[in-house]
Amino acid sequence: MNFASVRIITDDLDRLVEFYEKVTGVSAKRPAPVFAEFVLPSCTLAIGHSQTVQLFGAGTARAADNHTVIIEFRVHDVDAEYTRLKPLVDEWVQEPTTMPWGNRSALLRDPDGNLVNLFAPVTEEAIERFSGRN
Repeated sequence: MNFASVRIITDDLDRLVEFYEKVTGVSAKRPAPVFAEFVLPSCTLAIGHSQTVQLFGAGTARAADNHTVIIEFRVHDVDAEYTRLKPLVDEWVQEPTTMPWGNRSALLRDPDGNLVNLFAPVTEEAIERFSGRN
């Protein structure tokens, strides 16, 4: 089994796609008007319009209602990304901070309120833990 993607459901696909294009620096692929994908080296972030939920069954997912999942992007320099994205992000949950497990992290909310973590391993142990991963 291979982990393939995480999909966000939104009522405003264009707004969220534009936001993640700015965050990732990658242009979204749009195979359908109600669906977009960011194909990154390590995984794929998919974004589907709430209209697509009916294909899975009514009420199976609700847009802008995530309170449990954190979308994480490993970056080279958390502080540089924080500076670059600061004007684009309405809500920063945490400014760059080194966590007890050795990652430097900055947490923000995307336009739908989803929690996003930008992180980089900075201690020897954390760097070792991530060695060999994309």
